[in-house]
Amino acid sequence: MPASELAAAVALLAGAALCLSGAIGLQRFPDILVRMHAAAKPVSLGIVLLLAGAALRVHGAHDVLEIVLIAALQLVTTPIAAHMVGRAAWRAGEPLDPRTRR
Repeated sequence: MPASELAAAVALLAGAALCLSGAIGLQRFPDILVRMHAAAKPVSLGIVLLLAGAALRVHGAHDVLEIVLIAALQLVTTPIAAHMVGRAAWRAGEPLDPRTRR
């Protein structure tokens, strides 16, 4: 197995594991603010790792450029979306778990 295929497999598995940890966090965490964190942080890195693994598998420079653009847009939009969800929940008076600190 060539080194590029091994690196792609490792990146794909690591990305999938991070996306899975984000999904588990969405199920297990008690309130919206903590869930928002689980939905944004590991999933952003997980998607970038998945895209990196895909970029290692494709052969055209145009395809790699598209993947880099997708990763950049993902890294820009995910934190903004998570912030807006948290802000909307805070303004709506969503009840917080007693263990959540302000």
